[in-house]
Amino acid sequence: MSHIPANLRYTDSHEWVLDNGDGTVTIGITDHAQEALGDVVFVELPETGRELDAGEEFGVIESVKAASDLYLPLSGEIIAVNESLEDAPETVNDNPYEDGWIIKLKLAEPEALESLLDATAYDALVSAEED
Repeated sequence: MSHIPANLRYTDSHEWVLDNGDGTVTIGITDHAQEALGDVVFVELPETGRELDAGEEFGVIESVKAASDLYLPLSGEIIAVNESLEDAPETVNDNPYEDGWIIKLKLAEPEALESLLDATAYDALVSAEED
């Protein structure tokens, strides 16, 4: 059973988004996603300063099972990446919602955050996938 924090927003591609309250967000993959991937062995991080549109690929996460593209849930500028994942990619497995964050983004359209799934809707999505 996946852990789904109530204070986050989610995508149907299993990224989580934390509103930092200052026009920026922190993004990572969900507990459900890391469980499905298995042991993460590599995270390809984007360059800071890149401006991307929602839906664009921003990186890759590789596990012992598969490699998966990471897609930006919202448009904006990448302002930080979690460089600790370069040496310890398994942090995504160990702590996906805190130390395992992947990028921080300055939002182009802060109101777009409301278009993402809340915890209840994401829980329903995960439950439907598991059935």
